[in-house]
Amino acid sequence: MKYVISCGLIIFTVLLCCAPRIKVPPKINLLNYEVLGIIEFSSASEGPLGPLATKKFMEAVRKDQAMVRIVELGTKADVLDDIASSHLDADAYKTIGENEDVNTIFSGELVVSDVRPNIKLSLFRTGMSFTAEVDAALTCQMVETETGATLWNASASTTREVGHVSMFSDVFVFDAENPEKAYGKLVEDLVERTTRDFRVTWE
Repeated sequence: MKYVISCGLIIFTVLLCCAPRIKVPPKINLLNYEVLGIIEFSSASEGPLGPLATKKFMEAVRKDQAMVRIVELGTKADVLDDIASSHLDADAYKTIGENEDVNTIFSGELVVSDVRPNIKLSLFRTGMSFTAEVDAALTCQMVETETGATLWNASASTTREVGHVSMFSDVFVFDAENPEKAYGKLVEDLVERTTRDFRVTWE
C-alpha cells in the first residue's frame, strides 16, 4: 500500500513539473506612463553607488517592456536647482514635468551599512584581504508629475557578502571607485526584487 502511494506521489510530481507554465505579462505597462523621467538614485554610502543603482534599475524595468522612453534628469540636487526649489513636492513635480516634458518620474534611495569584516582572512603580498557583510535597502517610487501623486512604490532589504575590502596597517579599505565589483551583485538583487511589477512572470 505504501509503495502504491509513493508511486502515485512520484507520478503526480512528475506531471506537475511537466505541466506547461503560463507567461504573465508585467502588472504595469510603462507605455501608459510615457514619457518617463528618472532622478538619479541617492546614496549616502561611499563611492558612486547611486548611479550604479540607477543604471541597474533602468535596465530591469525595461527588460520585459516595449521600447519605453526614459529621460535621465540628473541628481536630486540638480533637479531642484533647475527649478529653484528646496524639496520635491507636488508643485515641484509639476514644474519638472512641464520643463522636461515628462508625465511620470522615477526616484529612489539606496542605503548601505558600514562594512562588517568576516573572520575568514587570506594573505596577499600587499596586505590582508577578506570578505565582509553589509546591510542594504533600496526604496523607489513612481510619481505622476501632473498631480504629484505616487503611482507605485516598492522597497527591499538584504544582508549580503561583498568583496574588494582590504586591511592595510589596521585600516579597512573598500574599493569605492569600483562599485560594480564590490556591490554589483547586491544592487542587482535589490533591483530584481523591487521591479517585479514591470517584468514578465511565470505561473
